[in-house]
Amino acid sequence: MPATPLSLAWPSFRPYTCTSCLLRLSRVSRRSHASSAPIIGSRPKKSKASLPDVPARTRFAPSPTGFLHLGSLRTALFNYLLARRTGGQFLLRIEDTDQKRTVPGAEARLLEDLRWAGLEWDEGPEVGGPHGSYRQSERSSLYRTHAHDLLQSGHAYRCFCTPERLRTLAEHRHGLGLATDYDRTCANIPREESDDRAHRGEKHVIRLLASTTYPAYQDIVYGAFKPLKPRLQGDNSFEDPILLKSDGLPTYHLANVVDDHHMQITHVIRGSEWMPSTPKHIAMYDAFGWAPPQFAHVGLLVDEHGNKLSKRNFDTDIQAFKDMEIFPETLTNFAALLGWSHQGRSDVMDLNKLVEKFTLKFTKGNTTVTFGKLQFLQRKHAAVRALAGGEGRQDMVQNVLSLLQDPEGPYQDWQSHISGSPSTFVEQIIQSDGENYTNANEFVHRNSFMFKRLRQTPNSIHDKDIAFRVKALGDTKSWSREELMQKVREIIDDRPEGRKGSKDVYHYLRSALTDREDGMRIYDVMMILGRKETLARLGIEES
Repeated sequence: MPATPLSLAWPSFRPYTCTSCLLRLSRVSRRSHASSAPIIGSRPKKSKASLPDVPARTRFAPSPTGFLHLGSLRTALFNYLLARRTGGQFLLRIEDTDQKRTVPGAEARLLEDLRWAGLEWDEGPEVGGPHGSYRQSERSSLYRTHAHDLLQSGHAYRCFCTPERLRTLAEHRHGLGLATDYDRTCANIPREESDDRAHRGEKHVIRLLASTTYPAYQDIVYGAFKPLKPRLQGDNSFEDPILLKSDGLPTYHLANVVDDHHMQITHVIRGSEWMPSTPKHIAMYDAFGWAPPQFAHVGLLVDEHGNKLSKRNFDTDIQAFKDMEIFPETLTNFAALLGWSHQGRSDVMDLNKLVEKFTLKFTKGNTTVTFGKLQFLQRKHAAVRALAGGEGRQDMVQNVLSLLQDPEGPYQDWQSHISGSPSTFVEQIIQSDGENYTNANEFVHRNSFMFKRLRQTPNSIHDKDIAFRVKALGDTKSWSREELMQKVREIIDDRPEGRKGSKDVYHYLRSALTDREDGMRIYDVMMILGRKETLARLGIEES
């Protein structure tokens, strides 16, 4: 069950989120209040889970400062599902303006991992589209143009304050117990002076001239979200976020708003850590005179102690799941269930079924991740693969063969008792016991009796009567399942105990053939091992 916002440890938020906003976010109410501030993006009242009436254009916009992990995969998946469910488009945009933090090879891995998960994008890198480029580093001139548009309209101003002055100001205000926001020293510089100083190359940033109160907005998950009341006028501090940095590159806020507008994004599904920033983005849409998209903020992923998932507690990148041989359909199924609910009877869904069932019914608050569910889903999807055949089952076969053929592995003689094709032998085992497959290593360990020669010794035979009677299996002619089942029934009926002693006969067969108390269906074992190996394990010499 997902935790409520109040029961969780403090989530990790962006450094520019003020403490007051964090406190307010942690106390998001389920009640709807009237407000004097306009609610941006309000719609006629209907269920929050309702899908939009028009095709949705969604996007996933990762930064190549690291690799795709479970939380970001979930974000991409929700946006993908909404686009596919409504017949819209799913866009991929690379937000790579922070070149200093860019990890070599991260973008290529992002594309590879998304494709592995089945999340093909309609527009974006390597695909193209009418709204490219889809890398922010190649859109700098567009951001500069729009930042200067805000200068011309009076919604922004140049700030020439040095980093030293800003640091001193922040330290001074912090010492007084005041907010460390900007004091608008440069907001009243005449336009001509500002233009001249910029023309002469004086370093500066461009700031948004923010209102004392950011607009409220309607969140698909949380309903009306209202920013805090304005500060006291005597405080002389203003948030005025930076739009364009001194190097001419945009901040996240500007690039995000400009790109979503130009790419005609209609819906944004993202993590709840961005909720306090959304009113700031709405204010920018207002300043530009643009209509904002609809926003849905989903809770953070946390561990059982309420801590935000990290590399220390299983929020590993997708490659780690690949290394564990988790199927793509297993991982997307698992990720989809983290903070989303559905009306279906079964939680087991491949990507097509997820598209079919998808709604905007997200749970409020953070979601606790337990990986037992992942193993459950892996076994369920393995059973589907084993039954369906094709490429999915062959992938499982190859994983098992690779393990068995490892020159340093423990199964060096595993082919000594196999009469047919090794791949066919392995495939038959998977067909029989696929419902218990999680990965090749665990599967081979579970069914290790199939990959080594087992032979009884006189001292290992505990029931000599049954041992004598099962010799009748050597009389079978066709070695078919039906004939074997009939012969075992005859063995049971011929014993004094009759049907009451059937359990003893089956226990003997399982012990002799597998050296296990449970496992694969015993007739499957006999059919896969074949006549020669089965009789040898039972100590029956063929005539």
